[in-house]
Amino acid sequence: MININLNYPYIGFKNESIRIPITFPKQHQDIQPGMEYKMEPLPIFDNPNYIPSDKLKNKVVIISGGDSGIGRAISLLFAKEGADIVICYFNEHEDANYTKRLVENCGRKCLLIPGDLRDPDLSTYITKVTINKFGKIDVLINNCGVQFPQNSILDISNKQLKDTFETNVFSFFYLTKAVLPYLNSNSSIINTTSITAFDGKKNLIDYSATKGAITVFTKSLALSLADKKIRVNAVAPGPIWTPLIPSSFNEDEVEIFGTDVPLKRAGQPFELAPAYLYLASDDSKYVTGQILHVNGGSIV
Repeated sequence: MININLNYPYIGFKNESIRIPITFPKQHQDIQPGMEYKMEPLPIFDNPNYIPSDKLKNKVVIISGGDSGIGRAISLLFAKEGADIVICYFNEHEDANYTKRLVENCGRKCLLIPGDLRDPDLSTYITKVTINKFGKIDVLINNCGVQFPQNSILDISNKQLKDTFETNVFSFFYLTKAVLPYLNSNSSIINTTSITAFDGKKNLIDYSATKGAITVFTKSLALSLADKKIRVNAVAPGPIWTPLIPSSFNEDEVEIFGTDVPLKRAGQPFELAPAYLYLASDDSKYVTGQILHVNGGSIV
């Protein structure tokens, strides 16, 4: 069994080989985007019952924010399905190196590229290094993001507004523009948006606005690239237990995080990764411009 801690409520999954927390111990990290290795309990990024079927055999995948949280779960699942992974991340070196070992344990290659994606030159560098290393790019996953809760729009400083949009939206544009010349027909671009793009969130006004922008970016880019047979889709997570949660919410909010959805708990990263796999693989060859909702039952 993995990730077992009997000091808080949990539910079993698949004969209880995985135990999923319903609530969480109070905790907070002061700096975003947060460190996964400091979380209690650790997010569940792997499904040991999963049986691979070579859906991404010999594909090359770039994942921004692939070091931890949702990105780690995607990296591992894609490696199980035969992909080599390029992870661009900010400064979470311990988390990134652990994810690299997970990918390599699946017999696949993993390249780590740290840096600030608010700088457009980094996207150019990531693309150049990937092409030099692997000779191609098949899938791009724009997944990085930050959020800074504020009780009022009056509390959102100009700097916060700029940082949130540059990280959550501009980086998607920069990396997509850099990678696009190397994508071929049947390539896939997948963006991470959020339920907040559809429901809003009163203390995440700027964050929700960026996720709305990503949603429309996805749909518009899909139309733009349809003639090239490059598919563009997005995944809209609900509450998922990732480092962003304890690094952005206070202790009391963390303790009950996710309990307000119909399934009464937060999701775990391994429960989200298969949505990305579907959109990256040939299973979704007739799917573009769509948003997949993985949110514990919330109606959008």
